[in-house]
Amino acid sequence: MDRREFLKAAGAGVIGAEAAALLGCSSREPEPAARGRREEPVSNPRMPVLFTAHGSPMNAVEKNRFTEFLEGWPRQFPRPRAILCVSAHWETPELAATTSPRPETVHDFWNFPEELYRIRYPAPGDPALAEKVVGLLRGAGLFAHEDGTRGLDHGTWSPLRRVYPEADVPVVQLSLSTGVPGSRHVQAGQALASLRDEGILILGSGNLVHNLLAARLSDPSGEPEGWAETFDDWVRERTLAWDLDALAAVEKAPFGRESHPTAEHYWPLLVCAGAAAGPSGARAKVSFPHEGFAGRTISMRCVAFA
Repeated sequence: MDRREFLKAAGAGVIGAEAAALLGCSSREPEPAARGRREEPVSNPRMPVLFTAHGSPMNAVEKNRFTEFLEGWPRQFPRPRAILCVSAHWETPELAATTSPRPETVHDFWNFPEELYRIRYPAPGDPALAEKVVGLLRGAGLFAHEDGTRGLDHGTWSPLRRVYPEADVPVVQLSLSTGVPGSRHVQAGQALASLRDEGILILGSGNLVHNLLAARLSDPSGEPEGWAETFDDWVRERTLAWDLDALAAVEKAPFGRESHPTAEHYWPLLVCAGAAAGPSGARAKVSFPHEGFAGRTISMRCVAFA
C-alpha cells in the first residue's frame, strides 16, 4: 500500500479519518509558543529557513498542541514578503515551480470529512518569484521549469492555514525531483539561498519520520516506536553537527528505511538544509522549536535554520 492508498483507506473506514487526525497529537511535545500579534512586514529582512511537519490533513481543522504551535510560530521570525514552499506531496521528473497568480487549493486526499474539502486557502501566487526560482535552479545546472496549472497541495496549505490564516502572503510551491540522490535536493536548496536576503521564507513541509504502514493511529498517547525515535534523534544530532553528507544518505542511516519506506517526506529537510548552508556550505544555527510523535511512527519535529 503506497501513501495515496493509505490516505484513501484512512477515510474509508479501514483506518478512519478520526484516527488519521491523531497524526497531530504527541506524547512528548513542548509547550506551544506564546501567541500574540504577528510581526509587521519588514523591508527585505534576512529570513530563516524552516522545516515544518504536517501530519494528517485533519490538522487543518483540529485543535491540538501541534496546531497551537504553528499558530504561534510567526512570532519568532519576520513577516516574509513571500513564501517558497517545498511540499512532500508534489514530485516531478524535474523541479517545477508554480506560476499561477491565483493558485488553486488542491485537496489531494480522499474520504475525509466534508469540511476539509470546503477549505480554500486563497493566498496569491508570485509569478515573478517562480520565474526567478527556475532561473536560479537552472543557473546551478539543475533541470527546472515553470508550471502554470499546479495549485497548492495540503502539504503547503494545511500548515500555512495555521501560520498565516489570512492567506495574505504570496506563495509559490516548488516540487521535489524524482529519481535523484539526496545530495541533489541539498544542491537545489543551495541554489535558492540568496532568496533569503530578499524577504523570501523558504519552507519545507514533510515529516522526519513517516511510516504510515507501521503507525498505530488508535494509540495517540503511546510512546514512539524505538526505531522511529532512534532515527528522529539521529536526524537531530546530524543536523546539529552540520553533517549534510550523512543527512543526504538517509538510506544508510540507522533505521532509515524503516522510517522512510519512501523518502518524499524527508527530502524537504534537505532542500532546507541546503538553503541554510548556501553555496559555500556555511554552518547554520539550528533549533528545534517543536518535537514529538503522533501515531508512534510519525515525527512532528520542526526545524529552524538561522
